[in-house]
Amino acid sequence: MTNLALSKFLLHIGDSQLVLAQRLMQWCGHAPELEVDIALANIGLDLLGQARNFLTLAGQQQNPPQDEDQLAYFRQEREFLNLLLCEQPNGDFAQTIVRQWFIDHYHVLLMSTLAQSQHAEVAALATKSLKEIKYHVRFSTGWMERLSLSTDEAHQRMQQALNQLWRFSAELFELTAEEQALVDTGVIPDLASNKTLWDEQVAAELQRFGLQVPETAYRRGAKQGLHTEHLGYLLAEMQSIQRAYPNLVW
Repeated sequence: MTNLALSKFLLHIGDSQLVLAQRLMQWCGHAPELEVDIALANIGLDLLGQARNFLTLAGQQQNPPQDEDQLAYFRQEREFLNLLLCEQPNGDFAQTIVRQWFIDHYHVLLMSTLAQSQHAEVAALATKSLKEIKYHVRFSTGWMERLSLSTDEAHQRMQQALNQLWRFSAELFELTAEEQALVDTGVIPDLASNKTLWDEQVAAELQRFGLQVPETAYRRGAKQGLHTEHLGYLLAEMQSIQRAYPNLVW
């Protein structure tokens, strides 16, 4: 039971990184300026590398073991455990930045906590990921500040993006009963305080940006495989080559 619970926990992390990487790659050739195009692609590649690491470790906990390609390309929509926030469409640039900023703050807290894990491989992956994530949060925070404090239209678009995406922040850091058992046995550190820290940090920054915190945060379902309508389309695109030509290699 411990291995299965750990596998699902790692899948939740790896799936979230993989899906968000796919979303960011959709900006290639379409970002507002070349420097941003390159930055979003690099962040997407960072997340893809992190996803490979977490999915590989998740697959090793399963019986029989599975590799990261099997997990990425041959699972159905209901088998994915990614955060609903990560699968939301790019929308305009404001929506992409708000989504990334939410996730970057989430990742900093998550990986900082997991770096203290008694599970050596989990701690190592978290420590390695944290080095990249610190750049991600600088990038997204810089654009949050630049857009929120510039023109009236930019500020309005940022508030609209915030209103659209806030509902998906409710499930950040929530643990299932199986995952709580991993905390109790010391396999993963306790994440209970991270949601409070995330709320406080985000609220303080939003006040600095002159943005209002929406009142609702109610969409959940990631760890139950209950997704929004957007994930199916994303997976169809991402998995199309492997499903058409199974076991294809470079």
